[in-house]
Amino acid sequence: MSTRKYFCTFPQNLISEPLISHTLGAKFGVIPNIRAASITDTLALVAVEIEGGDAAIQSSVEYLRQRGVKVEEMRDGEERALR
Repeated sequence: MSTRKYFCTFPQNLISEPLISHTLGAKFGVIPNIRAASITDTLALVAVEIEGGDAAIQSSVEYLRQRGVKVEEMRDGEERALR
């Protein structure tokens, strides 16, 4: 099992959907761990770790992107400030 870190930017129309907290685990069998989030009425910024098999992690990231989430992988030692 691997763990990868991502910075996700959700558009307004997806803010109320439980894409990370429910869908990723249910649909792809990965374990998401939200590490930080900043959510307003118009935008959500989320730092998340996703644990699972490499193929399952990649499939879950592709799913988020297909839904309209901007997903950027964070490398070790890289931090992002959530505003």
